[in-house]
Amino acid sequence: MRIRACNRPRFADDGEVTDAPQPVPDCYRHPLAERRIAAVAASFERLLGRPLVQPPGDVVTAMWLAPQVIVAHGIEADPIFFFGNRAALACFETDIPAFLAMPSRLSAEAPLREERQALLDRVAAHGFIDDYAGIRISAKGRRFMIEQAVVWTVTDEAGARIGQAATFVP
Repeated sequence: MRIRACNRPRFADDGEVTDAPQPVPDCYRHPLAERRIAAVAASFERLLGRPLVQPPGDVVTAMWLAPQVIVAHGIEADPIFFFGNRAALACFETDIPAFLAMPSRLSAEAPLREERQALLDRVAAHGFIDDYAGIRISAKGRRFMIEQAVVWTVTDEAGARIGQAATFVP
């Protein structure tokens, strides 16, 4: 089995994206989507004591343009991704419509799904973990390693659980 590094947008030495920035997709600008995406960032900061993205302001744009991968899925019986930034789309070699229709379990190969479920159960019990490493699979079947990933529970303003999210540096 061959494991490679994740694809990612190109960045200059100062962290600026060298590729022309893509605008935030319209699907992330709907009020419900914006609330869920903001909850991803707010939950991260509440649990870890630091912001997920900089600068403060339009969190949806900041998360979309962030150099690190940021993904989130809901609480369906077979959770579906509701957010993936452009770094995530590059890693998973997919587009927005396909990513937002994908059950998150499909981001891991079938033999590794039990390990992934144990991780999600650990996050549910403790709120977050910041030491996850594992192999993921892109939409094109390419395997890539993630290390030092943070995975956390996403809650809304009332504290109700609405999903789980993850971030890692590709």
